[in-house]
Amino acid sequence: MKLLLDTHTLLWWFINDRRLSAPARAAILDERNEIRVSAVNAWEIATKNRLGKLPEAKDAAPRFMELVAADGFHLLNLSCEHGLRAGGYPNSYGDPFDRMLAAQAEIESLTLVTRDPVFRAFPVEVLW
Repeated sequence: MKLLLDTHTLLWWFINDRRLSAPARAAILDERNEIRVSAVNAWEIATKNRLGKLPEAKDAAPRFMELVAADGFHLLNLSCEHGLRAGGYPNSYGDPFDRMLAAQAEIESLTLVTRDPVFRAFPVEVLW
């Protein structure tokens, strides 16, 4: 299975947070799965760290690339196709981070690992 981690999932993985569900943890640990981490995750972590909105991001922001590499995760860059799809979703949900992650999951045929119910409004498969 090919998985894309939502930002809270990635942060909870990094700090071994109990809020990470057992199925999500098992899927990330399963070596048969390919784990993708998006440039969107880096953008959101850096932004929320700068704004002081996400305490978990404090240590992850400056070490993002190191932490991703240490876990053997694969980076997923943004493309114009992703941007066009994210901007073209008909729903009115406005969080640009969520819209872009949904677009990447849809276009790249990735299962999005998230507990955020907003993703039910997007045409993506979710694991939690």
